[in-house]
Amino acid sequence: MTDTLPLKSPSGAEPARSGPGVAALQRDIVDNLICLQGRYPEIATPHDWYMALAYTVRDRMMTRRVATTYAYVARGAKIACYLSAEFLIGPQLGNNLINLGIGTNARDALQALDVDLDTVLAIEEEPGLGNGGLGRLAACYIDSLSTLEIPAIGYGIRYEFGIFDQEIRDGWQVEVTDKWLQKGNPWEILRPDVAFYVNFGGHTENVTDAQGRFCVRWTPAYTVKGVACDTPMPGFRVNTCNTLRLWKSEAVESFNLQDFNAGDYYEAVHEKVRSETLSKVLYPNDEPEAGKRLRLAQQYFFVSCSLQDMLRLLALKGEPISRFADVFTAQLNDTHPSIAVAELMRLLVDERQVPWDEAWEITRRSLAYTNHTLLPEALETWGLPLFQNLLPRLLEIIYEINRRFLEEVRQRYPGDDERVARMSLIDETGAKRVRMAHLATIGSHAVNGVAALHSELLKQTVLRDFAELWPERFLNVTNGVTPRRFMMLSNPGLATLLDETIGEGWVTDLARLRKLDGHADDIAFQDRWRSIKQTNKERLAARISSATGIVVDPAALFDIQVKRIHEYKRQHLNALFIVTLYLRLRRNPQLALTPRCFVFGGKAAPGYAMARLIIRLINGIAEVVNNDPAVGGRLKVVFFPDFNVKNAHFIYPAADLSEQISTAGKEASGTGNMKFMMNGALTIGTLDGANVEIRDEVGDENFFLFGLTADEVERVKRAGYRPIEYVNANEELREALDLIAGGCFSRGDAGMFRPLVDNLLHVDPFLVLADYAAYVARQEDVSVAWQNTRRWTRMSILNTAYAGKFSSDRAISEYCERIWNIRPVKISLERQP
Repeated sequence: MTDTLPLKSPSGAEPARSGPGVAALQRDIVDNLICLQGRYPEIATPHDWYMALAYTVRDRMMTRRVATTYAYVARGAKIACYLSAEFLIGPQLGNNLINLGIGTNARDALQALDVDLDTVLAIEEEPGLGNGGLGRLAACYIDSLSTLEIPAIGYGIRYEFGIFDQEIRDGWQVEVTDKWLQKGNPWEILRPDVAFYVNFGGHTENVTDAQGRFCVRWTPAYTVKGVACDTPMPGFRVNTCNTLRLWKSEAVESFNLQDFNAGDYYEAVHEKVRSETLSKVLYPNDEPEAGKRLRLAQQYFFVSCSLQDMLRLLALKGEPISRFADVFTAQLNDTHPSIAVAELMRLLVDERQVPWDEAWEITRRSLAYTNHTLLPEALETWGLPLFQNLLPRLLEIIYEINRRFLEEVRQRYPGDDERVARMSLIDETGAKRVRMAHLATIGSHAVNGVAALHSELLKQTVLRDFAELWPERFLNVTNGVTPRRFMMLSNPGLATLLDETIGEGWVTDLARLRKLDGHADDIAFQDRWRSIKQTNKERLAARISSATGIVVDPAALFDIQVKRIHEYKRQHLNALFIVTLYLRLRRNPQLALTPRCFVFGGKAAPGYAMARLIIRLINGIAEVVNNDPAVGGRLKVVFFPDFNVKNAHFIYPAADLSEQISTAGKEASGTGNMKFMMNGALTIGTLDGANVEIRDEVGDENFFLFGLTADEVERVKRAGYRPIEYVNANEELREALDLIAGGCFSRGDAGMFRPLVDNLLHVDPFLVLADYAAYVARQEDVSVAWQNTRRWTRMSILNTAYAGKFSSDRAISEYCERIWNIRPVKISLERQP
């Protein structure tokens, strides 16, 4: 069997449906418009044109996808499987045009049909497959895996509805159903032949099989079918096209004719409704018990389908079970897929009668775990009654894993019962709970953090006991982001300038950006740099006006904080600074103040009351500040609704200042900070997450550092932190809090923000008030730097120049080398002689 697929005719003629030329694209667009959309050009809507172009592009991807699969099978390639509850892939059309290198030809082909490509690109819905940094990281990694020609499959859930679309009504976040699939998804390929059954509930019993072997039989209460939905993921200007395989839940028997004929119409479709709920929505609210049950069921569902698929592929390759870890490596993206440890053991021990010790060795060698948080509340645990009721066989396996593991701990640390209790998979303090981070750590051969500081803190805090037991398993792989989407696609002006200045190779070798260092003081280059930034700011200003009705000045300093709304990310610290500036202007309307446009964006979890209140505060401040004549337009505050990848294309390139102000030691890494940096934004931030490495790369003189370090944060807390003391010592801080508490930003309602103010005054878990003075002082330095246009532009250029480390290509190369032991496989589209 050859390892390449013949995709060209012997004469070398360009095959149908895969030609990259303008004429071929134009022909296929019209064919798809007629044959798939059922429209002729004169009556086609913009959405019809989008679908026609998307299918045309997908055709060109599928030739690569088939060739990629063919080569992997022929060469027996080891495959990286990335298991993630989220894949925030963003709109696909523009990214695929760039990766295939046919963007210009597609534009010309549409123009010949009197259609504008930018209008078509704007039609595409944001895929509702993720929420924040976790899902965006997974998407960046899938892009890099294909670009680096690494055999890979991404595994997740095909959510029918995303987390929610965010609207702002009367200043409050309102959650609206994200119907991203209502007009169809041209990138998705349904694979009804690739389907697996997943059990829930019921009971287990010990039995003896026909060969006299002891085994456990799980009799479930009900079973759900998972069906594969594939999205091709092409690499940048290579033939590799890997697959994102997402699982859609279906009923095993979707319609009960007997119930229907008996007149019980609701019961006739009950199984269908219950089964399809599993993949209905991303992150259901887990405040109620039903939400917790659904989230655990979702996690088990996609993990079980994914592992069963890997075993299916192993059989197709003709490989024995003993070779599983040599053919597949599975990366667990946070604790959501950590049930894979127990499920792979079940599949091996129960379904394939592999002896326990051999199965454990296969499991441990196959799995690796990425930790994304140090927050104890974010390290998933599940109550024992819930786990027992939903996954009885998995709990038995976890008990056995725990029994054997704790024997090892007792042998290593005799008499240390406290250590045994801390390391147990079952937390017995209070109501018993299963510790999923512990399960992932015990069952993996490698555990990595996602920034240098985070990885060290991980070993010192939440996983300290495990790091002492197995120091060789712990390592760091700093996160990265793809420059294809977040520079080439979202910032075409900058991409063109980089091409002309340092050559096109930077796109796949971001270290080449360092060559910009030699242009940082070039006045002509600075002028072009500023012109591109100004164009991006004008583009965002237009977007802001359209979305919010707020008119902002593109000449102002664009000070931007976009990320999930959470107390530890400290959007309220930023808000306090804005209130401080506002108070200064009210006292002295003639004050010389650097004009600023503050832009916020991000979603709050529906059940997170304090985060929702922070959004309301920001909008309340905007309402007052933007309309006060004393401000004179020198300050503008914007909450940009529904922050997502599509909107991020406008936001990152336009930023002058990136707010990365989380409490030191709380942010694992951050990836928004990297996207801002790549696009020339300067950072004001704490020594938290990847900020540490960003500052190391760009230099202290090009980074606005403030605030307590992670060690200082812990010392302050141990000493008995009293936030009110910081208020009493700082008149501006006291005035700002009084203004908020008094109802200035809540239309006179003094009670609205009382929970937020009281929390800061009496608890302040993330030390907002402790860092306030340092933050305000550093913002003064920002204003001074902004006044010197040449200095600011130089700093902006250098931020981009030293962003090379933060490419997801670098991160994936480290995973391949240090954890997965996988090498690239080059794909050819024609038979080799």
